[in-house]
Amino acid sequence: MSQGPNGRLHTIFHDTRDITPFRDGYVLTPVRGLAGGLSEVLSSVLSGRDHARLSVVGNVPRLRMLSSKPTKAMHEAIFSSTEPDRLLAFGRMYPGWSGLCHVMAGLLAYKHGAYLRASELLQRGLTTRIDDDASQFSAIYLGQVVTRVEVAERIEVQVLFSEESVFLALSHCLREMGMPESALEAVVGLPPSLPSALARCTAALSLERHRDVVLWTEGLLNADDLSAALLLIRARSQRARGDFESAQVALREVLRRRKTSLVLRNDAMADRALLAVEQGKRTLTPRSKRPAPAPEPEMLEVIRKDAEMRRLWENDFRQLGGE
Repeated sequence: MSQGPNGRLHTIFHDTRDITPFRDGYVLTPVRGLAGGLSEVLSSVLSGRDHARLSVVGNVPRLRMLSSKPTKAMHEAIFSSTEPDRLLAFGRMYPGWSGLCHVMAGLLAYKHGAYLRASELLQRGLTTRIDDDASQFSAIYLGQVVTRVEVAERIEVQVLFSEESVFLALSHCLREMGMPESALEAVVGLPPSLPSALARCTAALSLERHRDVVLWTEGLLNADDLSAALLLIRARSQRARGDFESAQVALREVLRRRKTSLVLRNDAMADRALLAVEQGKRTLTPRSKRPAPAPEPEMLEVIRKDAEMRRLWENDFRQLGGE
């Protein structure tokens, strides 16, 4: 949970918006990653687009009639270019468009896996003001641009061009660069949603802010694979805090929904095994018995003193009896 503007606590994973920029979430596996890559290449060939360009939902939006020269050049640079440099050159020619050019160039570099350059471009774009023409272009033509962002380990989500797509991509870049504190700062101000909650809790987990993770995910249920992945992060933070019973409850919730991804179910089973090892149990069933703790040194000393007093008493008793 986090503090709302009215002082109330609200969950960071429950999105109350009717329309969100998020589309499908994916749990990555080597097979699925290969199949997804081949599918993207085939769809690009069939649609006549290079798969190295920015992805769009459906067809590329057509230019409106009587569009200005900068609008036409920007449209061409975004939807036809495979290199960020073309967008950066356009930004130098038209300073009022520079911020938008850097953001789109950053998203393109992110798609290519150039995380260092993507983070630099996105941060510069976010801090550069754009003029009204660039803002109008963004509203008209960029709504169909979609970015696949990794919000947690092996968890990707498709995000339409928006505040979320830019900050989630930036957060992932910063995590890849070994900067979890900056990655957390990048997503802490986003509206509540499962993708932003995953990115936020992933960064917090790496910072060992386990109390925050548990607080932010309070009341979460397994409704889909994204929530199941978030429950796994919650269980790991609870285990790190030594709250094994609550961690077990979270893992049971991951395994409750039968359609949960097999990868996430396997992760939950592996985490249950780790719980069993840390608790000193063979299983996590109610019949399991925890081994008795080793007696403390003070208790051992008391037992030794009692044994010595009993031996002396028995010797005195034998002497009184003439033995």
